[in-house]
Amino acid sequence: MAGSRLRFDGWIAGAGTASGTRMVLGHWARSPFGAFSDLMVEHADGTRALIAPTERTAAFIASTYTFDHVRVAPVAVRRAGRCWSVSAGPATWSFTVGRRGAPGWVLCSVPAAVATRPAWVRCADLPARLWLGLHTHGRTPGGRREFYGARDLRFLGSARATWEGRDLGTTAPVEPPVRFGAVSVPRRPALVRVTTTVELPDPGLAPAAKSR
Repeated sequence: MAGSRLRFDGWIAGAGTASGTRMVLGHWARSPFGAFSDLMVEHADGTRALIAPTERTAAFIASTYTFDHVRVAPVAVRRAGRCWSVSAGPATWSFTVGRRGAPGWVLCSVPAAVATRPAWVRCADLPARLWLGLHTHGRTPGGRREFYGARDLRFLGSARATWEGRDLGTTAPVEPPVRFGAVSVPRRPALVRVTTTVELPDPGLAPAAKSR
């Protein structure tokens, strides 16, 4: 029997860097927590960090995925046309969004009411694995089920990222895949318009996460 379902509607951006650090931005226009953004970072040595804007959002994300460090800090996202700029605690990230390619046109052709249903997301898993090398659903380390209903995809252009003031180098594929949970992001740096459904095994949200 399915538990309660929480929906997060917005964008996920993922990219690697020449230094080996990979970054994943969640920019949510609508969610059970209101509008917010969070940044997940996996360094070349495998250390995984979460930066979230509030104790409550950090608690939920950290109880869904796996991190070595969790930090509560403002996460600001500014958009100007195709240019995005992210500031999150020790991290900065700016990137440009390219034009829609074939995967994006295919995703846009599916009505949103269909693309966001868990049953459709399950059906889309095989094509996503063959085309983009990722899963569209899975069970998280926290025991929850997650469904990524992608509705558009645009590959990223130029980008620059820093961590604690250190330049992370030029944009690179997300390789190896990030290890926050069961679902990664496309190997090629991309921005995905997505509705994510998180199915809780029991009512309520997880206990508060510790910020470090």
